[in-house]
Amino acid sequence: MQFNSFSFILVFLPVILLAYFLLSRIHPIIGKLVLILGSIYFYCAEDWKTGIFLGISVAVNYIFAVLIRRLGKPKKLLLFLPVLINVGLLLYFKYTNFLITNLNKWVGTDIALRDILLPVGISFFTFQQIAYLVAVYRDELENVDLLDYLTFILYFPKLLMGPLADPVNFIGQLRDPERKKFRVEGLVTGIKIFSFGLFKKLLFADVFALAVNWGFEHMDAATSMDWIIIMFCYTFEIYFDFSGYSDMAVGVSRMLGIDLPMNFDSPYKAVSVRDFWKRWHMSLTGFFTKYIYFPLGGSRKGELRTYLNTMIIFLISGIWHGANWTFILWGLIYGGFMVFDRVLDRFKVKPFEPFRWLLTFHLVSVLWLMFRADSLGQWEEILKKMLSLENLSVSPDLVKCFMTPEINYFSVWSTVGESLTARISNVWMWVYLAFAAVVCFVPENNYRNLKKLTVPSMLLAAVAFVWAFCSLSAESVFVYFGF
Repeated sequence: MQFNSFSFILVFLPVILLAYFLLSRIHPIIGKLVLILGSIYFYCAEDWKTGIFLGISVAVNYIFAVLIRRLGKPKKLLLFLPVLINVGLLLYFKYTNFLITNLNKWVGTDIALRDILLPVGISFFTFQQIAYLVAVYRDELENVDLLDYLTFILYFPKLLMGPLADPVNFIGQLRDPERKKFRVEGLVTGIKIFSFGLFKKLLFADVFALAVNWGFEHMDAATSMDWIIIMFCYTFEIYFDFSGYSDMAVGVSRMLGIDLPMNFDSPYKAVSVRDFWKRWHMSLTGFFTKYIYFPLGGSRKGELRTYLNTMIIFLISGIWHGANWTFILWGLIYGGFMVFDRVLDRFKVKPFEPFRWLLTFHLVSVLWLMFRADSLGQWEEILKKMLSLENLSVSPDLVKCFMTPEINYFSVWSTVGESLTARISNVWMWVYLAFAAVVCFVPENNYRNLKKLTVPSMLLAAVAFVWAFCSLSAESVFVYFGF
């Protein structure tokens, strides 16, 4: 089930909210069962088969958590085994066919590809289980409670695409009796940020996705200018898509009385690559830092070791994102720029800040294009076409992607719309790009304004929800849904 669906907004969410708060008053355990059963239905609604693997994974990890808590000396081994199993299964599901393909290509073998069903959200719930096991190993949790564990892992607002939550913080909130009481403030603030997230997804991400998909479906027909525009379209698409989902997840969870961590902090305002990764997918960056970077030694063992650890983290990040050389190179390039930024900081080199911001934004955009490309060869081909500047015209079919029903109506029935359409070529495409840029570059992050319930902000949220809801027709998949 997706957040951007009629069934979720009109049926599932109201029923869960009502049942959770009413039944929690009878007994907290019943409230947890509502979240657990509701999350299972949420996950299995479209394909129950993927739920089988999730169920087995949850059972095995819980058994290891109990063993870690109860046994003494072999605790480190008991932590290593389930972490190894979790990572191994993640690599199996995501990388088996990638490995076979490359063996066939480079070694000359003829191994048949496997028919592997990738469990939805495997990357996210695998990392959450590792975080829980580590918390148990470090004695950060009072006890290994089955219902707390199931609620933490299966919690539907974060199950498919995060944000990744800290188990100690999450379970602490879950056990707080005050958070089980219905609060109007929680409902209102939750609806507010959910509305902004839904608007981001439907009115920005999905429209930019049309333009990006058109480009990749018409590689030869797209001009140099088309590809420059498409590059920025994907830059905006992936942000509004994933940020929109994170806003909706935080909003739904807020309605239930549980605070999820901030996942985005205006990343396109970043003035360096290091700054960007402090703002983009912050929960994943935090996970890698806490569970991999620090155990490797972090920045405590000299400069060369720090640079090596940084490269390892970004190589792992690239592998985590997908089974393609594009993701691996994407991670390594970012690791290289992270090291370069550290070197500049060491020598206190600080170029003019607007220049740093402009350079960072364009670098990020070019690398997002690699993230979206099917292969390194395709990415190289696109870059060559862009840099050649051989044709600076914009294809009419690309422009049509931005002609939403609202724009069509405004341009036909409004005097201002008619005038703009007649005077400025491709005006609505440029308006869309400009509006997206303003939203990314100017206002403060939604999460930071979460509890500000001013009249203007609530009116804006109401308009955003109604507009997005009226635009909701077919359920569209999120970019990170496959991770």
